[in-house]
Amino acid sequence: MNEALVLTWAFLLAFAVLAYVILDGFDLGIGILLPFARDDDDRDIMINSVAPVWDGNETWLILGGGGLFAVFPLAYAIIMPGIYLPALFMLMGLVFRGVAFEFRFKTIRARRYWDWGFIAGSALAAFMQGVILGTIISGIETDGRQFTGGAFSWFSGFSMLTGLSVVIGYALLGAGWLVLKTEGQLQSRMRTLALPALGGTLLAIAAVSAWTPFRHPEVAERWFAWPNIAFLSPVPLLVAGLAALVFYGLTSRRELMPFLASIGLFTLSFIGLGISFFPYVVPESVTIWESAAPSSSLWFMLAGAAVLLPLILAYTAYAYWIFRGKVTKETGYH
Repeated sequence: MNEALVLTWAFLLAFAVLAYVILDGFDLGIGILLPFARDDDDRDIMINSVAPVWDGNETWLILGGGGLFAVFPLAYAIIMPGIYLPALFMLMGLVFRGVAFEFRFKTIRARRYWDWGFIAGSALAAFMQGVILGTIISGIETDGRQFTGGAFSWFSGFSMLTGLSVVIGYALLGAGWLVLKTEGQLQSRMRTLALPALGGTLLAIAAVSAWTPFRHPEVAERWFAWPNIAFLSPVPLLVAGLAALVFYGLTSRRELMPFLASIGLFTLSFIGLGISFFPYVVPESVTIWESAAPSSSLWFMLAGAAVLLPLILAYTAYAYWIFRGKVTKETGYH
């Protein structure tokens, strides 16, 4: 099998997952932060800030999930039975969030209930994404190439920790986005909320980073053995530096810096997971080469990706460029 081809696809799918986490992460974060809005006007502004782009952000989820099925079918067959319920709950949250998003603008008397539907859908989807992450990190129970766990194998202290971690991290991304897109009292409130979200995110990163090596001794060996520790030590140092940038941006009233530095925190955390488990796509069970589809299929799909990915990137960049600038009460979705 062409190793370079498999690596290319692994990178493309990793990029799609990271793009989804960042892009849909901040609009899920807005739903998580909605209970802290002062009034209906603030809630309208918060939701309007993502109205032009939120559904396009979910394109990357389809690309990541569909790509896993097509490119690494063995991994898909092992992972999916282990996360059926969290994945189902996540999709229910995303669907309900989308319905609430539309319906809250069509009613006045029931708007409060749809707002809470938007909040619940966002929080549920974010939490279950973290649970799925924690389940995969923990390791899927397998015998050979078959899933052998039960319907609730995903439920563990570690998966609950990662679920809560993603909720807090998305709240940080959402607050950073709203600092960038809003002004006045709402912007000040989001600066205030971003500070505890930053602290919670750093605690979550530390907790997951400390717990993972205890669950996987080979991860500890990869990070802490010499000479690896010399090469990998910049990663936690960069995390600390980016956290300092978020804090500085919030306290010095910068608008773009907190959001970009928060994205950097997520990106470095994602890279850290890649360092910990590469080349496994199912930790300790299946590598990317063992799980990959035949080379002919990978080449065929790569030809399609070479056309579709630039189009998706161009559309995404265009949408964000067109709807750049501040969102106010007088502008937005109606």
